[in-house]
Amino acid sequence: MKMMFPKTFRFVAAALLSAACAGLSLPAAASGDVLRLDKAPLQFDNASLQNGAKLFVNYCLNCHSASYVRYNRLQQIGLTDPQIRDNLLFTADKVGDLMKIALRREDAKQWFGAAPPDLSLIARARSGEFGTGADWIYTYLRQFYRDDSRPTGWNNTVFPNVGMPNVLWTLQGQQAAHFVEKTDAHGVAAKHLEKLEIVQPGTLSKEEFDEEVADLVSFIAWMGEPAQEMRQQIGLYVLAVLAVLAVLSYMLKRAFWKDVH
Repeated sequence: MKMMFPKTFRFVAAALLSAACAGLSLPAAASGDVLRLDKAPLQFDNASLQNGAKLFVNYCLNCHSASYVRYNRLQQIGLTDPQIRDNLLFTADKVGDLMKIALRREDAKQWFGAAPPDLSLIARARSGEFGTGADWIYTYLRQFYRDDSRPTGWNNTVFPNVGMPNVLWTLQGQQAAHFVEKTDAHGVAAKHLEKLEIVQPGTLSKEEFDEEVADLVSFIAWMGEPAQEMRQQIGLYVLAVLAVLAVLSYMLKRAFWKDVH
């Protein structure tokens, strides 16, 4: 799917909309804590991206759309049209369709308090002073814990009081958060996260779950710029050509100035 230049404005608008819907300001990990993000171990090989695509379609594409990506774009990560149609095409009729969902924004806002953002550019939109957008998503998806005071029964240490439930809980299990109250130099008491503890195991071990989330985040980051691998390859070729031209220019300069004293 080639993006035409006139759509640049639409991409920028989508990023701003995603930021507005998701509350782009990055909250502290807990009251009084500084947000610390884990480095996302991104892998852009086909196996990781295909697994990430499977997780995205099964766990994310129910509430979130990726409306600037077409299903046939997944051919770029090694999938054929029949594979896409048989395994991933749940919300569309043709492999050339956009990755949209049936959920209406009005209903989503009423049910969740805010419409879930489009995830096409979320990895870019979430970049900030604490780390990359991929780091934010990777940490966020692994930091849900049970909280009976919330409407969904879930809370998150990276995004406190978020409206999204933990959609990956069957894989991860259920975590409990342990907080301690500390007083700062000004005598203000605040709760600080001490640890997260698995109280009900899921179907995956912690290491296996982290690998699955890494694949999912890799796919989300890839969606934000599917041509990034080609861009990087072209960049290497350009640098190589410039290096050759620099040598030739230097040799030409020496030939012109060899008789000048």
